[in-house]
Amino acid sequence: MSYQQYRPNSFSVLPLVVKNLLIINALFFLATLVFQNQFNIDLSDTLGLHYPQAEQFRPWQFVSYMFMHGSFMHLFFNMFALWMFGNTLENLWGSKRFLIYYMITGIGAGVIQMIVTYFRLESLYSQISPENLNIVITRGSEIWQEGKNFIDPAMREINLMINVATVGASGAVFGILLAFGMLFPNTMLYIYFAIPIKAKWFVILYGAAELFSGIANSPGDNVAHFAHLGGMLFGFILIKYWQKNSNRFY
Repeated sequence: MSYQQYRPNSFSVLPLVVKNLLIINALFFLATLVFQNQFNIDLSDTLGLHYPQAEQFRPWQFVSYMFMHGSFMHLFFNMFALWMFGNTLENLWGSKRFLIYYMITGIGAGVIQMIVTYFRLESLYSQISPENLNIVITRGSEIWQEGKNFIDPAMREINLMINVATVGASGAVFGILLAFGMLFPNTMLYIYFAIPIKAKWFVILYGAAELFSGIANSPGDNVAHFAHLGGMLFGFILIKYWQKNSNRFY
């Protein structure tokens, strides 16, 4: 995917915040590999965002989860999108505002993901006995770390929601995508470098696809679709707030 670049008077291809975010995410990924291979420590389990009911949950995971990635391709596509769209926004807003936006949308994505998880768990709790629920809460993490899960469908799904961490910068990246679509709605993007589409329609279609996928909640789909939508929602609110309260938004 490519786009016709917006170039202000002093455009930097790799502005400060984007550059440092790329470096930090890469370092966290390398640290994850080293700790896993050398010390058999899963940093994603420590720094990834757990549901508050989980034993591993810590409040600071709402920030740290954004810098963890499950695979090289997960990291690559998030960082490519961060550079591709983020450099224009940082050149437009300045480093401070861009960093604020990135952090708020990323944290907001985690908050929305936890809220959706809460409602999904509430619907599942009624399908199992209190005894089985207690088994999931007390032993679920240990069972998952052994590479296993429960046979009962409801217990298995509850265990995944409580004890499997959410990781990745995707929520913040989707917030960046939303901002680009709002501020440069008629800029042409080229999907697979061949199919032209205006940024505003790309964002709308991508958001609709995420909403559909999140509601469908297909078995085996381990993508945090509502975290993506959460990043877009918080991004929309923040941009509207800035537009209303800033004498000079851009």
